[in-house]
Amino acid sequence: MAENKKLAATFKSQDTEEWLDIHFTRPLGLVWANFFNRFGVHPNVVTVLSIILGAAAGVLFYFDSLALNVAGILLLIWANLYDSADGQLARMTGKKTRWGRILDGFAGDVWFFAIYAAIALRLTPQWGVWIWLLAAFSGFICHAKQCQLADYYRNIHLYFLKGESGSELDNAAKLSEEFRSLSWKQDGAWKLFLFFYRNYTRSQEQLTPAFQRFRKAMSQRFGTALPASLRQDFRRGSLPLMKWANILTFNTRAIVLYASLLCGLPWIYLVFEVTVMNVLFFYMRARHEGLCRRLTDNLDQYEATV
Repeated sequence: MAENKKLAATFKSQDTEEWLDIHFTRPLGLVWANFFNRFGVHPNVVTVLSIILGAAAGVLFYFDSLALNVAGILLLIWANLYDSADGQLARMTGKKTRWGRILDGFAGDVWFFAIYAAIALRLTPQWGVWIWLLAAFSGFICHAKQCQLADYYRNIHLYFLKGESGSELDNAAKLSEEFRSLSWKQDGAWKLFLFFYRNYTRSQEQLTPAFQRFRKAMSQRFGTALPASLRQDFRRGSLPLMKWANILTFNTRAIVLYASLLCGLPWIYLVFEVTVMNVLFFYMRARHEGLCRRLTDNLDQYEATV
């Protein structure tokens, strides 16, 4: 019972956790988090280890060998456990940093860059340049936008559920101000990270115009003290979308990737990304934007509850 409470305490929220994560990834991630905590390892170090494991997995997917592909699958599962462990360790120890958030997002990018490149190289003899075009469209456009939006929607949900302290919802304008205030000479590394993170956040905002109008209208009326009824209504509309946000992150695409590799047909994963995942992306976006428009139009009804 105590162990279950300790595990639950490392979740961002029950609303945003996926079934497979709750029953597999998070429990094993907590084992690793406890292990690293015992030796005083910083969460960012765990993230770097996950980057190495995930990139190595991608390299193994280049080979048309079942044994090496299985080894790569196991490495990617291991990398994902570390990706869970770094966040659990950060919440467990209070060592949550913006460096960690940015590095954590960068980890998944490195994994899948290696994976897409490996698949393209593997299939070039049969497909020629076309596999590179498919991989580029699948990875740099479809996959990137899907993950950006899913991450953003989960942080928006956490903002309404837990407030600013329980969310990592950022603002591109504020990030730009911070970026301009820094010196390349004195803060070069952080300024570089901030440059990419600001662009990432800006891309999320460009994908969500209705939410940006809703966010601005809320800020003008209520500041940060949102009415409880507004939080509840947003959560009620957003909660059904969290399952789609989770599908668009790691587990579902990883399962399809594993299946395609075990069948010796890795191109199936790229096609799945462009078709099925894009349908879910546009559906989720339409539902979320519609929710934001409805709440914006009805903000007046919440003023008396502030």
